[in-house]
Amino acid sequence: MKIIKKLDIYIIKEFLLLFAGTFFICLFIFVLQFLWMWMNNLIGKGLTIDLLAKFFWYSSLMVIPRSMPLAVLLASLISFGNLGEHFELLSMKSAGIPLVRILAPLIFVAALISGASFVFQNRVSPYATRELSRLAWSMKQKSPELEIPEGIFYSEIPGYNLYVEHKDRETGMLYGVMIYTNTGGYNDTQIVLADSARLQSTADKMHLKLSLWGGERFRNMDAQQSSMLRANVPYMRESFVMEEDIIPFDGNFNLMDADLFSHNAQTKNLGEISHSVDSLRHKADSARHMVYDNMLRWYMKKSLPEGTKDSLAVVAQAQDMPPFDSLYIAMRDDQRIKAWRNARSKAETMQAECEFRALETGDRNLNIRKHRIEWYKKFTLSLACLLFFFVGAPLGAIIRKGGLGVPVVVSVIIFIFYYIVNQAGENNAKVSVWTIESGAWLSSAVLLATGIFLTHKANRDSVVFNIEGYKNFFMKLLGLRSSRKLDRKEVIINDPDYATLPDRLTELSLYCVECRKTMHLRRIPNYFDIFFNPGQDKHAAELSERLEELVEELHNTRDNVLLMYVNEYPVINPSAHTRPFDSKRLNMIFGILFPLGLLVYMRIWRYRLRLRLDLRNIERLNNLITARIFKKTPL
Repeated sequence: MKIIKKLDIYIIKEFLLLFAGTFFICLFIFVLQFLWMWMNNLIGKGLTIDLLAKFFWYSSLMVIPRSMPLAVLLASLISFGNLGEHFELLSMKSAGIPLVRILAPLIFVAALISGASFVFQNRVSPYATRELSRLAWSMKQKSPELEIPEGIFYSEIPGYNLYVEHKDRETGMLYGVMIYTNTGGYNDTQIVLADSARLQSTADKMHLKLSLWGGERFRNMDAQQSSMLRANVPYMRESFVMEEDIIPFDGNFNLMDADLFSHNAQTKNLGEISHSVDSLRHKADSARHMVYDNMLRWYMKKSLPEGTKDSLAVVAQAQDMPPFDSLYIAMRDDQRIKAWRNARSKAETMQAECEFRALETGDRNLNIRKHRIEWYKKFTLSLACLLFFFVGAPLGAIIRKGGLGVPVVVSVIIFIFYYIVNQAGENNAKVSVWTIESGAWLSSAVLLATGIFLTHKANRDSVVFNIEGYKNFFMKLLGLRSSRKLDRKEVIINDPDYATLPDRLTELSLYCVECRKTMHLRRIPNYFDIFFNPGQDKHAAELSERLEELVEELHNTRDNVLLMYVNEYPVINPSAHTRPFDSKRLNMIFGILFPLGLLVYMRIWRYRLRLRLDLRNIERLNNLITARIFKKTPL
């Protein structure tokens, strides 16, 4: 007996083809999102093609773990939506194959994808994150290309503000140049005016050569004093025919050291994260012991001998000291002032030390929590691939819509909800509002519960996502009802009995008059009878039955006018004006809950008034149909 059936191969093939397509789509979207964040730091830097290629390559590797869960969700939703829309899933179930058996081969595939995602996050993703951070920050620190604009001040050269009226792009000459320099500080500002200039980079790209022709230089002569507030400031004016300045300007691309990003938890695998957490905890414990020793020295005014660094020893030694009040009274006034000042100085020093240690400890604890969250994240993000399959596949089987329309919308909504829950859990875990485990595994727990619910509903062919069911529920809750939409039949076998119809319509009209008199629909309904003693109105039930018989017979007419009148007949619900729900227990619950019961009670009263109008409408339509029958013979 074959373990893998042809049906399994067909389902796996359909899923993998969709997974490959959706994976690259999701990868492209996430890379564009990351690129948009770094766009301002990449434009105008003169980066080479190989550097940009490395940037795109490492960014693609970094976002692969985030792209895989969304790709699994989208692929499973589309694949099972296609099977349901093309009635292939229905055929499999009709052949006696349960949904769990249909899902079995793809569960194995999703588990393999989840395992591959874990291996990738533990081995490839840390290296890609470290190299991408190194490359991105190096690009950010790189000096921009020298592209001097016209008509505005250019301040990308450190210490220089350059203004150019006109620029010759072929020769590189600048005309109408004004330069403000403050390389020696704000009190040593120089202003240079020149008819023309040229700015070139040296061969090693470590300096700029500024050549000026036909200009003047103005320099502050009182740079040592604060001359900004003085009205008359002496300055030096220097005219020149040609002058050259060398400006330090590093135009090379310098790759940063990878060790600068060693503190980032995302650049480490599981073993490195565990080692880092142990090291950080050891440093935190050492800092706490140091603070403890300092506190003892401050309180006791001396270092305690070995073996007495505990709270009991401190209390015992403090009890042997003379009372504070006796010492304070025995002091002179100047000694008291000196003692108070010393105590205040020590208290302020102690407070500053505690605040500094609190900040240091808080940063270290935050770093520890980030490392532990990243440790769990390697498991939760890979497990999300499997859990998203149990969400997408049953949901596609329930919705039964394939293609890129409804599945894409549903997938985006689910993934956004997952992202919000995941970020909320991680943020609360980082600030110690929740435990690390609960914050890191919150999103997985939500996905697991959702997957179990959807798989159970899909296995039982539930209509939990049936739009018509929800539409009917809300229409009933709001007191709305659907109108008749009867179309003319193309083939009519038996025409209506037009000879007896007028008499039957007259009898129905007389019955409506009798119902209006006996049902007392204008009266205020009894609150107790509605919720605790509900029943069906016999008159309304008989009226509905007789009306539907006439509607069914008149539907066979060939006259469009008669068919229009028939579509205007109201739909009579025999129990809508007597009880809110079919369940007796639910009626009693709403009757006890007075605020809710009062709203339902007002709705019942509205139904009774509407039924009275329906009776008059039925009488009017009966008269119109009777007149139509006598006036014109149906075709």
